Amino acid sequence: MVFWVKFLAMKRSSISKDVIVNNEYNREIDWELRPGGMLVQKRDAGDGSSRAMIKIKVSYGSYHHDLTVPAQSTFGDLKRVLAQETGLEPKEQRLLFRGKEKDDEECLHMVGVKDMSKVILFEDPASKERKLEEMNRNQGILKAYEDVAKVRMEVDKLSEKVAALGATIRGGAKVAEKEFLVLTELLMVQLLKLDSIEADGEAKVQRRIEVRRVQSFADTIDSLKARNSNPFSSGSNAVSVTTKWETFESGVGSLSAPAGLQSSTKITQDWELFD
Repeated sequence: MVFWVKFLAMKRSSISKDVIVNNEYNREIDWELRPGGMLVQKRDAGDGSSRAMIKIKVSYGSYHHDLTVPAQSTFGDLKRVLAQETGLEPKEQRLLFRGKEKDDEECLHMVGVKDMSKVILFEDPASKERKLEEMNRNQGILKAYEDVAKVRMEVDKLSEKVAALGATIRGGAKVAEKEFLVLTELLMVQLLKLDSIEADGEAKVQRRIEVRRVQSFADTIDSLKARNSNPFSSGSNAVSVTTKWETFESGVGSLSAPAGLQSSTKITQDWELFD
């Protein structure tokens, strides 16, 4: 009889404890599928195991990164951490574990990622190709800038020669036609260089400016050439007169016309006699 009483007392105590426990965790139970195929209760934030940290080795080309992340992180979470380490945006990353690419929504612990597991990172091929195209385009723009700058330096030197040529002609000196020809040809060489430069954007604008400069200097040379050929067309009041003087033997002058003005016609006259 005493034994039965004790048994009932122990049973009541156990039932009372179960009720308390059930009341404390009176909520809907979530389930998750473990890698081995076992269905277990999903661990929540109150479970100490969810706060466990694991160390993952990530291989990216010739680089290796050791990352410490929560054990229940997703591969998307891992990509965000790797973005800070590698500079690759999450959408540019591809993660492989055990030879298979993983989606962002997959959890690390669900596919068997444990402490010291190794994950392989590589850049998305399409993203890599876009970056390569952009890099080539930027290099092309930079090269165009450099080529235009080289032509600009040569045009600056030629502009000094054009200015010196103009000063000489305005000073009244005569300039050989060859000077105009050589200077024009040098300007045309620079114009051909500009025409061969493939440029876009601002580099194209700079090229156009230099083309206009070259054409402007070529027009200036044409004007100087015309002025050099006909100084009277310049509107200057300065007139150069060259006079050839003849020396007379008598000191007064000669009544005979100069040799160049004598007529070649021989005149003969017959005189008539009157009574």
